Amino acid sequence: MAVLSYALMQTMLVPSIGVLQKQLHTTPVGASWAVLSSTLLASAVLTPLISRLGDSHGKRRVLIAVLLVYLAGTVGCAAAWNIGALIGFRAVQGVALSILPLSFGLLRESLPPQRIAFGLGLTSGLVAGASGVGLLAGGLIVDHTSWRWLFIAGGALIVATLLLTLRTVPESPETSRAPLDIPGAALLGLSLVAVLLGLTEGPSWGWDSAAVLGLFAACVVLFVLFVLYERSCAHPLVDIRLLAHRPILMTHLAAFMLGANQFIFYVLVPKLAELPNGLPPDAARLVTYGFGASVTGAGLIMLPGTLLGLPASSTASRVERRFGPRTPLVLGLLVSAAGSVLMAFLHAAVWQVVVFYIVVAVGAGFAMAALPKLIHNITTPTQNATANGINTVARTVGGAVGSQLGTAVLTTWAIDGTTLPSAQGFTIAFGVGAVVAGAGALLALWTHTRDTSGTTGTGADKASAPAVPVDLDQLEPGRPAMPQRSAGTG
Repeated sequence: MAVLSYALMQTMLVPSIGVLQKQLHTTPVGASWAVLSSTLLASAVLTPLISRLGDSHGKRRVLIAVLLVYLAGTVGCAAAWNIGALIGFRAVQGVALSILPLSFGLLRESLPPQRIAFGLGLTSGLVAGASGVGLLAGGLIVDHTSWRWLFIAGGALIVATLLLTLRTVPESPETSRAPLDIPGAALLGLSLVAVLLGLTEGPSWGWDSAAVLGLFAACVVLFVLFVLYERSCAHPLVDIRLLAHRPILMTHLAAFMLGANQFIFYVLVPKLAELPNGLPPDAARLVTYGFGASVTGAGLIMLPGTLLGLPASSTASRVERRFGPRTPLVLGLLVSAAGSVLMAFLHAAVWQVVVFYIVVAVGAGFAMAALPKLIHNITTPTQNATANGINTVARTVGGAVGSQLGTAVLTTWAIDGTTLPSAQGFTIAFGVGAVVAGAGALLALWTHTRDTSGTTGTGADKASAPAVPVDLDQLEPGRPAMPQRSAGTG
């Protein structure tokens, strides 16, 4: 329920951009900041810090606090009196992204070992599976009622989640109390804000403008300072040894590629489905492709794929037990790449887009299910939420890159003399999605896990064994060992 409340709100607002622009008397940029940018920036800054709080102070306690702040932000959005207030309250809602790593950590602690893979797969699959449902629900609400009902419906779901959490979720049995690394969180947060702000404003400011290039340069400098500070910090926000360890680094990079591929399709499929609907007659006659669908119709086209992505994610645990923990991630990204290639060449009919988006979404569901389980195999319980938080941020930043990449391709390959996307632009953009997913699969091939004896685990017997973190002492002689799990901890 907690993950569903986040996943629905993530995409339910997308259809409201035009309505918000009109009713709150703002620009397209202002509406985009209210729907996407403010939440994205706030979540990228807050998620690593909140995840660390969950590891050190108890994931249930922190999850309840997050849900309360999330509910307050949602109520504020429903009552927003102008676009500035809505942007501010949407930034408060940015705490919701931390629901994912906290939930994954609680599942790891609460479920019996043989059910962890299924639980993580089913829950992570909700993120992808609910996206299309959110688009459809958002379109129906915007088409028939006020945009404020988007937040009223979301608030009701958060209240139900709070009640269930208070009644049923156990507290973390193991925590690692440590002072909060505020300087590290500030450096990481500022570096993420710099890159995300550059990606968000790049289309309007110009990719080669001094402001955008300055933001990207600031991101690099701040991230280098973050790494240097974390290496010398007694209680770092992110253990750089863990981040630099190949399995978890490749898992984070694969998550980045997965997010980029997903958001390329979140941008392209609705745009293709709605063209030439909404264009002036003179412009509409230049567009000989698209299906002229409404916002709700575009959501319906994506719905089968997102719904089938959920059962695909729940079966990833069987594949993992049979072929090893990295197999669902590699297989999922390869399937998404194959669907992207098919979509690049065949998207002239509605049935083609529906069928090939199903292939892309099923692959994404498989890959999404693999990420928290891979991190479960590599980290200790007291590191789990933090590592999942970094992985979630990596996928979120990848989504920002993917959405801007898809938009940039359509802008570059526009119809001559216009800003309208051409048919060739869609072909190239879908092809870029295939390249991104394929690159993610190659990165995922470099991940590996270890069983209790310290050997590489690839078979069913090792994949199903209780997860024990990698001892970096075996990999880097002379370094202090990572904290190990206490005896008897499941």
